[in-house]
Amino acid sequence: MSFRSILFDQSGPDSGFASGPESGTAVDGQGAPDFFTDLRLDKVVASITAGRERYRLGPFFHAPLTSEEAIAYRHEVFRDLEDPALLGVVRSFARQMQLMRDHLARGAASHYRFERARWFLDAVDVYCAAVTGLADGLTASQPRSRGFQGLRDYLVASIASDEFGALQAETRALEADLDRITYLLQIEGARVRVSRYEPAPDYSADVAQTFEKFRQGEAKEYRFDFSSGSHMNHVEAAILDLVARLHPEVFEALDRFHGRHQYYLDETIGRFDREVQFYVACLEYIERFRPAGLAFCYPTVTSRSKEIRARAVFDLALAEMLVAEQAPVVTNDFHLAGPERILVVSGPNQGGKTTFARTVGQLHHLARLGCPVPGVDARLFLVDRIFTHFEREEDLQSLTGKLEEDLRRIHRILEQATPASLLIMNESFGSTTLNDALFLNRAVMEAIIRRDLLCVSVTFLDELSTLGETTVSMVATVDPHDPARRTFRIVRRPADGLAYAWAIAEKYRLTYEEIRARIAR
Repeated sequence: MSFRSILFDQSGPDSGFASGPESGTAVDGQGAPDFFTDLRLDKVVASITAGRERYRLGPFFHAPLTSEEAIAYRHEVFRDLEDPALLGVVRSFARQMQLMRDHLARGAASHYRFERARWFLDAVDVYCAAVTGLADGLTASQPRSRGFQGLRDYLVASIASDEFGALQAETRALEADLDRITYLLQIEGARVRVSRYEPAPDYSADVAQTFEKFRQGEAKEYRFDFSSGSHMNHVEAAILDLVARLHPEVFEALDRFHGRHQYYLDETIGRFDREVQFYVACLEYIERFRPAGLAFCYPTVTSRSKEIRARAVFDLALAEMLVAEQAPVVTNDFHLAGPERILVVSGPNQGGKTTFARTVGQLHHLARLGCPVPGVDARLFLVDRIFTHFEREEDLQSLTGKLEEDLRRIHRILEQATPASLLIMNESFGSTTLNDALFLNRAVMEAIIRRDLLCVSVTFLDELSTLGETTVSMVATVDPHDPARRTFRIVRRPADGLAYAWAIAEKYRLTYEEIRARIAR
C-alpha cells in the first residue's frame, strides 16, 4: 500500500511530493523553463499535450528529474506501455474515468437534488468498475516495471478493503432499488397525477390482432420520445418529487449516499489517472514519426561521465513539420570523448547549425524527464540546468543596447551555471564587429572551459574550435557538386574557414546566385 505515483519513484529524491501529507505533487507550480522557447520545446510540449488539457500535463514537462534511478523508473513504465494489451487497459481506464467526470459535471450543473444525486451514484458506479477493471487488467498483463507492479498491488489491496467493498455493495444495492421503482402517470390537461403502479391487463396484442385485417401499409409512428436534453426540466423534476414521495425510503437512501460519499475518489488512483497520461501522450506523439522511419531510443543517462554520444538524432519541432509535409528529415550524429566538452558548430548560413544545437538541448531535457529521445542510440549527461544564449530582438524600451544586454545575459548564465550544466549558444555577439565578437566569444569560451561546462556554440568564428583539447569542431556541410545546396548534415571535422566568408557574402548580396542573377539582368 506504499505506492503513490506512476511518475515519481517515491524512494528517491525525485519523489515529486512536498513534505505535507496532503500537499500532493510539488510540480504544479513550475512554469516553463527559460530555455523552452529557444529550443522550441514549447512547441513540442504543446503538440504532445494537445487534446489532453484537462490533465494539465505541462508542469510534468517543466520538472526534470535529478537522479539516474528516477529516470530508470520512468523508462520501465514506458517499456511496459509498449505492450498493446497493457496500453489498452490504461486507455480503457482513462475512458471510464472521463465518463465518471462527465457524470459528476452533469450532476453539478443540475438544479434538482435527486437528479444531482443520481448522476453522483452513476459516477461512483463507473469509478468502482474502472478500478476493478484496471486491477484485473494489470494482473493479467504481468507488468515488469516497479511503477505498475506497485500500482497493481495497491489496487488489489484497495479493492479487498472493507471501505471499497462497502462502497461497491451500497452502490449496487441502491441502483437495484431505483431500477425496481415503477409508477403510474396520468395526465389530464394541465393536471398530472402520479400513483403507485398496479398491474393491469395488456390489451395491446388483442387490439392489434382485431384491426390487422384493416391494415393498409405502415402506420405513422405516434409513440412519444422523451427529451434527450442533458438535464431535467421543471415538469420532470416535479414528477420525480412525487415519485420520491411514493418511495421515500429509496430516495432518502439516495440522498444519504450523495452526502456520505463525497470523497469516494481515492487520491492515489486519481493521481494515477492524471499522471499516466504523460506516458500515453508521449508514446502517441512518437507514433507520428514512425511512418517516416525515424527512430526513438531510451538513452543511457549518467551523472558520472561527460562522454556523450548520439546517433541519427533530429530536432522534434522541425521533424514534426517535415513529416506532416512528407518531406525528408536529415539526422545527425555527435560525440564527446575524454576531455572534450564543447561542440563548436560552424559552416554556411541556413545549413542546419541552429537546428543541430537545438537538437542537443532537446535531447538532454527529454533525457532528464525520463522520456525516449529521438535517435537510434544515445548516451547523455544528466545535467542539472540548461541555459541558452540566443539572439534577442533589441528592446526599444530598454536603456541598454543590444550588445550590453547580450553581455548581461551571458554574465547571469555564467554566474548560475555549475560544472553539471549545459549551455547552448547561437551566434552570440553577432551585433558587433568581427574583432570584438572574437574577443568576447573567446573570453566567454575560456570561462566555460574553466567551469567545465558542456556547451554547444554555433558561430561563424572558426578560431573558437581550436581553443584547446576541450573544443571539437563540427561543420555544416554543402553538396560538393553544388556549394549553394545545403545538406543539413553536421559532421565532425576541422573548420574550413569559409563560414565567415559566407556570412559576409550573404550580407552584401555577393553570393554566386546573386551575382549571376545581377549579371543576367
